[in-house]
Amino acid sequence: MDPIEGINYRKDTTLALLIAAQQAGYEIYSMGQTDLFIENCLPKALMTPIKVFKKPDKWYEKQSSSIEVIEKLDVILMRKDPPFDSEYIYSTYILEAAEKRGCLVVNSPSSLRDCNEKIFATEFPECTPPILVSRNKTRLKEFLATHNDVVLKPLDGMGGKSIFRVQGNDSNVNVILETLTQEGRRTIMAQKYIPEIAAGDKRILIVGGEVIPFCLARLPGKNDFRGNLAVGGTGIVQPLTERDRWIANQVAPELTKRGLFFVGLDVIGNFLTEINVTSPTCVREIERSTGLNIGGLLISAIDKYRNETSS
Repeated sequence: MDPIEGINYRKDTTLALLIAAQQAGYEIYSMGQTDLFIENCLPKALMTPIKVFKKPDKWYEKQSSSIEVIEKLDVILMRKDPPFDSEYIYSTYILEAAEKRGCLVVNSPSSLRDCNEKIFATEFPECTPPILVSRNKTRLKEFLATHNDVVLKPLDGMGGKSIFRVQGNDSNVNVILETLTQEGRRTIMAQKYIPEIAAGDKRILIVGGEVIPFCLARLPGKNDFRGNLAVGGTGIVQPLTERDRWIANQVAPELTKRGLFFVGLDVIGNFLTEINVTSPTCVREIERSTGLNIGGLLISAIDKYRNETSS
């Protein structure tokens, strides 16, 4: 995970998962990306035992660190935030080596690499709006000409960063495309703009293949089209609609097949826009509003899987 001392106590999903694990009897060790390494073909890490607390002024306590073989752990939660860069990929290689030696990694390292959070959604065409994935400026401009109002975004970002809404003959379209594609060297995604964003960008959680019945609708801030909380959006917890459930149920079986225990879908209006597999958030907001113990549901799903695979 990212450094625990820098998290937001009220909002951090990883903390909720650690509290649930501790309550279930797990001993917790914290690692960052720089703590992972392979030595003489053995995956190892500098591990720091920690305890976590439901206290806003003291939510963690660290103990003395030591270097250990990673396979001593039963389960690893991979909760490092994007960007999904080369270093992230190298971390998944190390975790995959530990996985092959018997450690369960949640989510699966190979699926973290395979399931790009933007492109993965295109495997469910019945759920998505019109989409183009390309780095070709002419093709992207043709997509804009067809749909007149589109959203352009990089494939490796998070939190609403570097996302543009472009309409019609916007005089800035060339510079936006040149910047996002780095003059045609980087592939991006274009999606038809969905006006229902005004009612919220819904985060739907799927835990161990089960769809959580409430979502967090993230409403755009004033003078912005993005609902991301990181850029000023406001979250409202609400029950899933019939269409939300249908979309989630199309995706959930594939997540189970790929070892993706904890996933967040982004749904705007009637359309799936992203499938977040690296570090899904919004657990704390949904738990506070509904009384659900989503962290506990994940730990139960992990325990069930471990019991089934060990018998």
